[in-house]
Amino acid sequence: MAASLPEFPTSVKNFQRYLQIKTVQPTPDYATCAQFLRDMADELGLPHQVYEMAPGKPIVVMTWEGKDPTLPSIGLNSHTDVVPVYEEFWSEDPFAANIVQDDAGEHRIIARGTQDTKILGMCYLEAIRTLRNRGVKQLLRTIHVIFVPDEEIGADHGMMAFVQHDAFKKLNLGLMLDEGAANPDNSYKVFYGEKAPWWARFTAEGNTGHGSKFIPNTAAPKLMKVVSALITFHTQEEKRFLAGKDEATGKPIGYGDVTSANLTMLSGGKQQNVVPPSLEAYFDIRVSPFVDYKHFDAWLADLAHNSDVTLEYKQQYMEPNVTRLDNNPWWAAMQRVGEALGTSYNTQICPGATDSRWVRPLGIPCLGVSPMRNLPLLAHDNNEYVTVNGYLEGIRYYEYLIEEVGNLLV
Repeated sequence: MAASLPEFPTSVKNFQRYLQIKTVQPTPDYATCAQFLRDMADELGLPHQVYEMAPGKPIVVMTWEGKDPTLPSIGLNSHTDVVPVYEEFWSEDPFAANIVQDDAGEHRIIARGTQDTKILGMCYLEAIRTLRNRGVKQLLRTIHVIFVPDEEIGADHGMMAFVQHDAFKKLNLGLMLDEGAANPDNSYKVFYGEKAPWWARFTAEGNTGHGSKFIPNTAAPKLMKVVSALITFHTQEEKRFLAGKDEATGKPIGYGDVTSANLTMLSGGKQQNVVPPSLEAYFDIRVSPFVDYKHFDAWLADLAHNSDVTLEYKQQYMEPNVTRLDNNPWWAAMQRVGEALGTSYNTQICPGATDSRWVRPLGIPCLGVSPMRNLPLLAHDNNEYVTVNGYLEGIRYYEYLIEEVGNLLV
């Protein structure tokens, strides 16, 4: 007989309710999600606005006004959408948010979005609840809690569009905190920059005909030149990363120092005995901010041209995306919080992409920290989970951090 579970605090139940809303791409239930967030805002006494950059794509902004609203504000950002699941590989219903006790006695909340990144939005709100419950009526700076859609599919109708809207400009952000990632060791990962996502499509065209013939100038050999070159490049970068240091300089190499180029889709052809007139290869390329973007762009363009292949981008971000940490008062504030709580940090370039990539180019510093340590990284994976104790620790962390940056004079 399974052991009965303890009674968990309301903050945990609220997290479960949020996880149970199926904001899963490609058809996220944003309407239910927005209503849940509006109800949470009302419960916390936070005025809120809902903006739509496209119909059915709500951006919910909750505001805790500061003592001096003329000062640049603090943005607490998270996204509401989650990626699809393969339910047959999950031990629990991925949208039930069941709590299960593991062999070590920890209580795991198992659900899609626990790590990426619904934990973050709920840590923000429950931290504000804790601050207000202990009598903190206002901080010096205004706090804006921002919930955006579609981060997982490129943010065309999320943060990418929102930063161009007057409503975003009126937030007057001086700092935006955003998502980080789970860390298997005892420190918190902090993302201070990220790779640029280049989603490339290479299209080769050529002669068609019967599959039994030797046909000149077909699409496949052209496309294979590109595929082979990029796989070779990717393998070389992987070797650099696995070596852990640069051969020439001896400097350490991490995820942020290397560029990946993964072949994610191949398409073309209608029947096995017909040589197709066109073939396409899709690559998800994540470019290190330490790469010369123009030089790398020219190399890809030359590769396509010399292979007689056309190159198009669904997205191609051409500006390095880094928030400097040296002489950064916000980072210093975060370090003070870490010291007060006995928490260390592992600063990294994000290997993927977050909404911060749309905000940093505006001159707004962005730091990404999801307070999850001693936890395997399971974002987008099967049986994604966080522990109840880890979630409660995250609330406490953000309670301290929001108060520290919210009262900071710089």
